[in-house]
Amino acid sequence: MVSACGYQFMPALAKCLKDNGERRIRIVGTDMNEDPTILQLVDVFYPVPRAKDPAYIPTILNICRKEKVDIVLPTMSAELIPLLDNIEKFRELGVLVSISNRRSIEICNNKLNFYQFMRESGLPMVDFYPASNREEVKDAFRKLGYPGKAVCMKALELSGSRGIRIVDPKKSRFDILFGEKPNSFFISYEELMEILSEKEEMPKVVVMEAIPGAEFSVDLVADHGRVLYMCARQSNTIIASIPQTATLFADEKAYKICRDVVRLLELDGNADFDFKYDADGNPVLMEVNPRIAATMEIFKAGGMNLVYLRIKQLLGEELPDIQVKYGVKLVRRYLDMFA
Repeated sequence: MVSACGYQFMPALAKCLKDNGERRIRIVGTDMNEDPTILQLVDVFYPVPRAKDPAYIPTILNICRKEKVDIVLPTMSAELIPLLDNIEKFRELGVLVSISNRRSIEICNNKLNFYQFMRESGLPMVDFYPASNREEVKDAFRKLGYPGKAVCMKALELSGSRGIRIVDPKKSRFDILFGEKPNSFFISYEELMEILSEKEEMPKVVVMEAIPGAEFSVDLVADHGRVLYMCARQSNTIIASIPQTATLFADEKAYKICRDVVRLLELDGNADFDFKYDADGNPVLMEVNPRIAATMEIFKAGGMNLVYLRIKQLLGEELPDIQVKYGVKLVRRYLDMFA
């Protein structure tokens, strides 16, 4: 079973599952939105409530029972804790859920928790301050050296680039208007403060140093604190947090950080580690998604099908030795589907 299968990552994820070279996999898809085109990607589809709806888990359990599901592959951060809270009910049905432990999920799903974990563990991390109102945001900007330095603000528990903005004193509003695409994270300090003053309450955020370098990710499969497989992908072009072009490469400094985090959190299963390079070219870990990420097919093209390898791991099967084909490049283009 795959959740959120109406999302744009599903064609690639379906290929990773179906084109595995070993067995036939039947995909049971679920999503909040009922769209007939989804049936072109999955074998059977069920509409479900939101992950935080009390009816979500009972609905998923009923589908597992009806369809004789063997493995549940979560793709949304919001469903991880509800699934973990009910893990024994899935075990009673003989269903394996691809999920890590509670501590790792609670730390990784909240950016402040994660940054505090990084600091307390002695792992490289930039300065940051929590804020829950406009005045605290202003104070955090001051402590971080603005306007002498660029600053980034992130909502603690949102995803998909929601609640993220970068204020760079070197960029004017004119530069942002004519020099940045509409999906840019850059915003002026004045506009940010004006937006935050529109309502009395705001989501909790973390305000941190803006890291200037390129973004990249390391995707991996872990086994209770030990990395089994991992590979880095350079995010060459990004729209709404989804890479449009990407290239496989290796970064040993980033790999070491990943191994340390996996060991300290005893992570298990698929995970996506998002990095940026600092001004000196060193990788800085920005966040960890303890689940399948959107850009999975590039690893399959590079000889490391991380989704299917996780399935083999869950089933207790022998895992192969793999040599990654570094340099493989992904170019994402639109696929038209009709019902």
